[in-house]
Amino acid sequence: MALPLSSPIEPMLASPASELPVGDYLFEPKWDGFRCLVFRAGEEILLQSRTGRSLNRYFPEVLDRLAEALPEDVVLDGELVVARAGRLDFDALGERIHPAQSRVRMLAEATPAEFIAFDILALGSRDLRGEPLSLRRDLLVDFDARVGGSALRLTPATTDPDTALVWFDLFEGAGLDGVVCKLLDGGYTPGRRSMIKIKHERTADCVVAGLRWHAKTPPGTAVGSLLLGLYDDHRVLHHVGVVGAFTAARRRALAEEFDGLRIDRDSDGGVEATEEHPWLGEHASDGRRVPGGESRWRKGSAQWVPLRPERVVEVAYDHTEGAEPARFRHTTRFRRWRPDREPATCRYDQLDEPVRYDVNAVLAGEVRQQPGS
Repeated sequence: MALPLSSPIEPMLASPASELPVGDYLFEPKWDGFRCLVFRAGEEILLQSRTGRSLNRYFPEVLDRLAEALPEDVVLDGELVVARAGRLDFDALGERIHPAQSRVRMLAEATPAEFIAFDILALGSRDLRGEPLSLRRDLLVDFDARVGGSALRLTPATTDPDTALVWFDLFEGAGLDGVVCKLLDGGYTPGRRSMIKIKHERTADCVVAGLRWHAKTPPGTAVGSLLLGLYDDHRVLHHVGVVGAFTAARRRALAEEFDGLRIDRDSDGGVEATEEHPWLGEHASDGRRVPGGESRWRKGSAQWVPLRPERVVEVAYDHTEGAEPARFRHTTRFRRWRPDREPATCRYDQLDEPVRYDVNAVLAGEVRQQPGS
């Protein structure tokens, strides 16, 4: 039997909102992982990323489990996640994208991933994308019941907005992002923002301790992003993220505004810092988080300009990630300048931490806090 659709298929997307919509919606937890479409055609399985690429080599343990759980020709939409200590761990998930197959195999055993299904696009020879979500959800539930076991995990869902609001607050403690809202009579629309997502947003006052120039303008003329810092209990300033998304006019204005705080400017707009800076020199190797450096996402040192840490900005963020000292998970959003705040008062203790919650309880449909929370 041949599938009625094939990869690549763009996943259906969501637009942000500040509150739950009114109407006939299905509400689901918003998982913090890698979007993944699963294609099972006969003996072959493909894990397709959001961008249409294969994720097969990075998640061999998921392929093995799905090979046992998916006997029929089927296409599913969902999320790949990694959980550690009862909480989603995006850092551990990101580490799986590694060029060395030996390391991939080692991490598959140490931090196994799971596929969380939340939609079904095809079953047998039937293309379900034009069917209403209410029918697709029923088919997915029936399919999950027939598959059985723990190889396929089905996301919780509810039509009750009050339950969705409880999930919004409670499940954040398990590392989830918020709530996704889907019209019950809506079809599956690849590449279109037909869903609604409500994510957590908080604010924090941060020290501006550096900047990066905008990539499409000459250095020194327009700011691309501002580098943010927070002090820990030992008065050590850690790099915690960036704030960007400025208009072109604002980028030029910021370049002038921060000109007097730049350290040792040269004629090319670069920096050879001799002044003391908390992210340079011996400080860069004493265990604190600093900007730049290499990662699996970026090769080579990312150029940045150190600033005297004298300005404070209030930014909005969704949540943090990583072991202490933590950092912001995504690029933050500018809210306002805080001339009334002293940089030394911008500390980690202002960050709001959700009550811990067991991610396994999310999948089991339970409401249970972790012991000791």
